[in-house]
Amino acid sequence: MKKRFDHIRFAIEEHLNSINENSAEIQSLFDYLNKIDVKLDKMGQRLDELQLNGVRKPLVSPLEENEKKIFLALYTEETPLSYSEISERAGLSPHLVMETASLLLQKGVPLRRSLVNGQVFLQLDSQFKELQAKENLVNLSLSSFM
Repeated sequence: MKKRFDHIRFAIEEHLNSINENSAEIQSLFDYLNKIDVKLDKMGQRLDELQLNGVRKPLVSPLEENEKKIFLALYTEETPLSYSEISERAGLSPHLVMETASLLLQKGVPLRRSLVNGQVFLQLDSQFKELQAKENLVNLSLSSFM
């Protein structure tokens, strides 16, 4: 009987040693996976940085009051506007709208011009519009909208 108990004890001790070895191996694999996870997070952050730095922010000079009015008319509209439509929305003469649109281009505001049936239409560049919404490149305040 004692031999059987010794044999069982020996088998249990072998089994326990095997479990301990497997636990140590599992722990080392877990630590390794954690290190890989940290490295992946760092790579993700670097990739985000590269993507953000890849999109260059356009430099826009400060806008005057009339320029802000025209900018807001274009910024709040999804479709291209004619000079007369911009004139109505901004409360300025069509001639002043034409001159001010040229000034906006000179100051770095990317306007897209299109010609339809001999009439010029203006629209803000969509990527610039997104950047303006995120980073306020033109430095508009809430009072500008009121």
